[in-house]
Amino acid sequence: MNSERKPGFATLAVHAGQEPDPTTGAIMTPVFMTSTYVQEAPAKTKGYDYSRSHNPTRTALERNLAALEGGRHGLAFASGMAAIHCVLNLLQSGDHVIAGNDLYGGTYRLLRTLYAKFGLETTFVDLTDLGQLEAAFRPSTRLVMLETPTNPLLRCCDLAAIAARCRQRGVLSMADNTFATPWLQNPLALGCDIVAHSTTKYLGGHSDVVGGALIVDDDALHQKLMHFQNSCGGTPGPMDCFLVLRGTKTLHVRMQRHCENAMAVARWLEADPRVARVIYPGLPSHANHALAMRQMRAGGGMVSVELRASVEQAKQVCSSVRVFSLAESLGGVESLVDHPASMTHASIPAEERRRAGLADGLIRLSVGIEDGDDLIADLDRALRILK
Repeated sequence: MNSERKPGFATLAVHAGQEPDPTTGAIMTPVFMTSTYVQEAPAKTKGYDYSRSHNPTRTALERNLAALEGGRHGLAFASGMAAIHCVLNLLQSGDHVIAGNDLYGGTYRLLRTLYAKFGLETTFVDLTDLGQLEAAFRPSTRLVMLETPTNPLLRCCDLAAIAARCRQRGVLSMADNTFATPWLQNPLALGCDIVAHSTTKYLGGHSDVVGGALIVDDDALHQKLMHFQNSCGGTPGPMDCFLVLRGTKTLHVRMQRHCENAMAVARWLEADPRVARVIYPGLPSHANHALAMRQMRAGGGMVSVELRASVEQAKQVCSSVRVFSLAESLGGVESLVDHPASMTHASIPAEERRRAGLADGLIRLSVGIEDGDDLIADLDRALRILK
């Protein structure tokens, strides 16, 4: 490989952080199923002493994810929530957090039911409105947490503008890049301090592993996060790391198909009279379409839909699909449908959901890599219950 030329994304996806096993020549990273490591002398190791702290399979994954996001350091976790929990461990009682008002229900639950009782204050605002962000800053603000596109309303936040406002005030910015993936956008390159992922989703890509990750550039920040990663122990096992590594090798290929299918489904739904609104960043009708196309490569694989239907009818549509599957999560090769108000976002009080714009009848589609015509035909048949 020419060392003077930076490898492209696809090459990094396949090779970054991974070398053939020096003992056997195995091209795939070995799964190091060990809890401890023999030391040559007390405190004299080969870089590994205990697998909660470090594991060679995890090291390969962390380096791979860092390369894909264009960062210097990666940290792997047992789940996306474990990763976000690690970030919040940087804060102290009395600190203030600004968070998007349209984010994953688990993140909301963590802030409201765990950290609130320890004196951490959180203000939830629409982060697509920079005026609301400006108004929410306090002298005690230490962190801004955002998703873009958001879950499930697929709002797109201006990463560069938010990161710049945070840096002016010495406030950390954390962008959850799960929906977009590193193939579509890179928040570190736009100024964010921390990128978070649920590797369960597109990075793993096959609905067979749960995991999370953080990627940073700053050495001191990496050391702080690594301390809490090790101290709290929410680290993934080596087999989980191996599965995510297998997934990242095809991320670029899968994401291209996810995006193509999602665009076809979104265009078809937008023309259907049974549909009140289609929310998809790749459509010109999306409120943040211009921004999305400026900071993302394509519109992504997620489509949210408001039907001309009651809540019960929306649930019935979700239960009537055959190619899509009714399930939580997203980002796997198979297509999924979710009713956020009763599933992924049920932990957010109904009034707060509605105030944020999350209608009770909204359904969320994770568009997979099946034949696009089959996906559209499946939705058409399921929507026939709407008279």
